[in-house]
Formats: sequence, structure tokens, C-alpha cells
Amino acid sequence: MKRILVCEDEDTIRDFVVINLKRAGYDVYDVNCGEDALRKFVEEKGNFDIVLLDVMMPGIDGFTVCKKLREKSSTLGIIMLTAKAQEMDKVSGLMIGADDYITKPFSPSELTARVDAIYRRVCMSFVKEDKSKVLESGPFVLNLKSRTVSKNGKVIDLTQVEYQIMEYFLNNKNTALDRSSILTHIWGENYYGDDKIVDVNIRRIRMKIEDKPSNPQYILTIWGYGYKWDEK
Repeated sequence: MKRILVCEDEDTIRDFVVINLKRAGYDVYDVNCGEDALRKFVEEKGNFDIVLLDVMMPGIDGFTVCKKLREKSSTLGIIMLTAKAQEMDKVSGLMIGADDYITKPFSPSELTARVDAIYRRVCMSFVKEDKSKVLESGPFVLNLKSRTVSKNGKVIDLTQVEYQIMEYFLNNKNTALDRSSILTHIWGENYYGDDKIVDVNIRRIRMKIEDKPSNPQYILTIWGYGYKWDEK
């Protein structure tokens, strides 16, 4: 069963989300504050595929809950719900480990499309390849069977989105990839958001793999176009 935890303090919005996700075939658990979200996650032994988190809540806010949940699981799908359109809210959520964000108000179709996309990605993390194929580039080794990336033999802690981006780069070394192609490959053709989500995830990956993130050696920016993995 597709299990999802919804954390939203506004009753009308939470009811709207719960009803539509149940109609889409999800097993939904809902809470109205960050404290209850963390408690429910522990009670259910982390047995959730996706968590929807409202950003602004009394007590523990959505950003804090997101950070704590990401520390517990790299495969959990996390979507932030925000009533604000400010870029900073979106960037902040993505930088601390969220996979996507939805700005209120949103339609039932957008909600289910975004959740379905994350669920497919979560499922991919549990698919084991029949062969132990690896992709290598300089000090990096990407193992398709374990879905891990290591640098100089040390495994890098990546979310599933970050892993997929790394896989895309290593399959296209020294090739300039525009933002829209990265967006489509990772988030799907029917993604409702904008391509800034690509930039934020690239920034997050650089912080994990580059010796000097402000002066990257591997993921290079192609100004006005996109990015390129520079094979050393």
C-alpha cells in the first residue's frame, strides 16, 4: 500500500489533501503539527513512502521536521506545502532535503501528479538491478545495484533525486545538459513546477561532492543553458 503522512495545521486544507490522496489510492495518515508528525513517523517505524509538510506551523515548523526526517531516511519522499510564493521558502526547503514543493492553492490534479511523481522515484530506490553495473568518473563510482555514489571509496549521503541527477551526469559525461532536459529526465514531462528546482539540487550536490563548492571542478555551469559533468 502506498503510505503517506500529511502534516498540515489548517483543517480545511488537510481534509482536502487527505480526501484527494485517498481517492488516488494512498493510505493516508494525517496530523496537524510538526511534533505529531515526528511522533507518528517513529510510531510507524518510518514506514512511509512520502511525507507532505506544511512550512508554517505553530511549534516545530515544516523546515525543522523536514531536516529531522531527512536525517532518518535518504529514500523518503518529502514534499513541502507553502502558502508563500517567495523564492526563499522554496529554496530553503530544497536545500535541507525536500524533494519538491507545492504552493497553495493547488488543484487536486496538481497534488496527485506531484505526489505520484515522487512515489515513482521512491519505488525506484528499492528496485535492485540484476547486474552490478557501475559508472566511474575520476574518484567517483556510481553503483547501479546499490544505488550509491562514492568518492575515493567513501559513500556520499545522497537523496534519491540527487542520486538520479548524478546518474544522468555520469551517463552523459562532458555533455552540456540544458535545465529543461534535466528537469524532464528527473521530474518527468508533466512536472508542474519550474526549472529552478534543478539549480537548487545542483547546489546541494556540489556541497556534497566538490572540494570547493563555490569553485566546482566536476559539475560545471554552462551559463544561460545548464550544466556539464567534467570528466577528469
